[in-house]
Amino acid sequence: MNEVEILTYLRHQNLVSLYGCTTHHCRELLLVYEYIPNGTVANHLHGERVKPRSLCWTTRMSIAIETTSALAYLHASDVIHRDVKTNIILLDNNFCVKVADFGLSCLFPNDITHVSTAPQRNPGYVHPQYHECYQLTDKSDVYSFGVVLVELILSKPAMDISRHRHEINLSTMAINKIQNHKLHELVDPCLGFDSDYEVRKMITKVAELAFQCLQNESDSRPFMENVLGVLKGIQSEDCAMKNAEVVDIHKDDVVLLTSESPMLSPSR
Repeated sequence: MNEVEILTYLRHQNLVSLYGCTTHHCRELLLVYEYIPNGTVANHLHGERVKPRSLCWTTRMSIAIETTSALAYLHASDVIHRDVKTNIILLDNNFCVKVADFGLSCLFPNDITHVSTAPQRNPGYVHPQYHECYQLTDKSDVYSFGVVLVELILSKPAMDISRHRHEINLSTMAINKIQNHKLHELVDPCLGFDSDYEVRKMITKVAELAFQCLQNESDSRPFMENVLGVLKGIQSEDCAMKNAEVVDIHKDDVVLLTSESPMLSPSR
């Protein structure tokens, strides 16, 4: 019922659509959503759908931006998702994002400062302060999204007890590496961090943004709308660089052709 109440008035291209609900043939309430065929981001990063180079950095940037767009829309609509993780980010066949699973979501009116809740699941996505007071704000979603950004860079799950005890929590591992200027030790090798300068520059900037999102103090984290603006800026800067390279190539071609023209030869 919580999902129905929230999703009946939300419409966004990156939120999964709720078609309706029914109790037909069942005593429980069944929710009917649009079908998203390509699994979750978690499936493609470290699950059963992992394939070599299936998620290039450009695709991961688009996933990050579309997810942020959906979350920023939720926050502007006074809704906290409360369960942001790569398992709830669905992908269609074109790898476009549909954020799902609003069972833990709640309305967050402007006249209150936080929402008090029972202990959450998925500790790898919950900010450290939560376990002290069990209070959530929109900045709680920002922290969880910071973990998602780290997963997009590393292709590793948020929690893994098989890792070294200081690296079980992915956010802790990432913060330590970023602070010690060792990001290169973390990045998924298939992304071309060591071979592509532009990719390395973009990943570094996204890692810096993730670092800001993962701050212990909620006031030190940016708002989701600001996160969206930074990600779009990184993406547009990359597009501008690529366009500049194309223009430079065309200029070189023109210079080469005109310098060989008889009308511009030294003898004339």
